[in-house]
Amino acid sequence: MIAEAMEDPILDETGRKLASMIDHTLLRPEATSAMIARLCQEALAYGFYSVCIQPIWLAEASHWLEDSGVRLCTVIDFPHGASSLRLKALAAEIAVEERAQELDMVIPLGPAKEGDWNRVEAHVAAVVRAAAPHPVKAILEVGALTEAEIRSACLHAARAGATFLKTSTGFGFGGATPEVVSLMRSAVGPDLPIKASGGIRDRAAAERLVAAGATRLGTSSSVAIVQPGHR
Repeated sequence: MIAEAMEDPILDETGRKLASMIDHTLLRPEATSAMIARLCQEALAYGFYSVCIQPIWLAEASHWLEDSGVRLCTVIDFPHGASSLRLKALAAEIAVEERAQELDMVIPLGPAKEGDWNRVEAHVAAVVRAAAPHPVKAILEVGALTEAEIRSACLHAARAGATFLKTSTGFGFGGATPEVVSLMRSAVGPDLPIKASGGIRDRAAAERLVAAGATRLGTSSSVAIVQPGHR
């Protein structure tokens, strides 16, 4: 069952391009089923790449988006990344059973801060295995890491099988900047996708992040960003 159709919006070329790169996001803990339904309606109307929601809403959203081209993304161990490896893997397995098509997981920040990269890799790899063959984005929470730690986190998450690297949760440590996206891109080269997320509220900011190397954008301001004339 597809959510009730909205009136078709008129987008310019840049708006359409950005829409195809956006994970239309609603991760607030107070989100309601009506808010999730609206999110799905907007994604269908504007042609966003996916909706990104908390796992509690997967069953409802999968019905609203059924037979559409909009993908269904959820988060794992969000926003702290501090659950055990087994809990992360189980959450990923359940999310896939409930029809999630992409998973955004938070890496364990404490081990990253102390340089325990084997443990970080193990957490990422466990979710990648549980989610296979679906894409997994490793959320680095760059605002909590030094530049050296960001580089290491990129390399170890990639080595553990992450399909994407993602900048931030948007909860507590700041968001994406062109500088950090460029740093991540320089760490992993041109081929691994990077999702910029956190604090992207207007088209100019979105365009700067894409120019810096982001290939996906996570934002709750998607509709405003893609509308003509919105800067």
